[in-house]
Amino acid sequence: MSTRCAPDVIHTARLRLRRPRTSDAQAIFDRYASDPAVTHFMSFRRHTSIADSTMFIDFSKVEWASNGCGAYLVFPRESDTLLGATGMSLQGDDAETGYVFARDAWGFGYATESLQAMMDVGRAMGLHALHAHCHPDHHASMHVLEKCGFTLDYRARASHVFPNQSQVKQDVLSYLFTFEPQTSSLPPG
Repeated sequence: MSTRCAPDVIHTARLRLRRPRTSDAQAIFDRYASDPAVTHFMSFRRHTSIADSTMFIDFSKVEWASNGCGAYLVFPRESDTLLGATGMSLQGDDAETGYVFARDAWGFGYATESLQAMMDVGRAMGLHALHAHCHPDHHASMHVLEKCGFTLDYRARASHVFPNQSQVKQDVLSYLFTFEPQTSSLPPG
């Protein structure tokens, strides 16, 4: 188990992020994971049954147990209406992050606010960097990443399958956010 652990619940100005629970499967399926428009640019296959959403939750539990971080579901602070999901997958001193939101949650800045929360968690965990991947045609996602200070690291040619589009490997954009090294405010001993 990782000695660096992310918090179970995060509050931002407008949002509450928490670890997925088994009871969330129906909401995950209904709100975003089964929607073809929402999943079009995602690297996970669109959910076609509640069992798919349950498998995602089970995978998330394993990731949290193994790495001290994983998926978060995103809600308004004062409501239990699921907006979407975000999270981090630990990879040594770095982590990969991303986000997905229900169609009726698009355009309100929730992805930006959620990504900033993941950046705060990564910084608190002492990570070196956060990575994010994006389809070259997903302009809204590119805008969120760049707005949060991620920079385009490279474009991998014909390297990634976006299963909700085709099984043909496509280009993917790799974005990077590097944390500044923490400096101590204590005088040298």
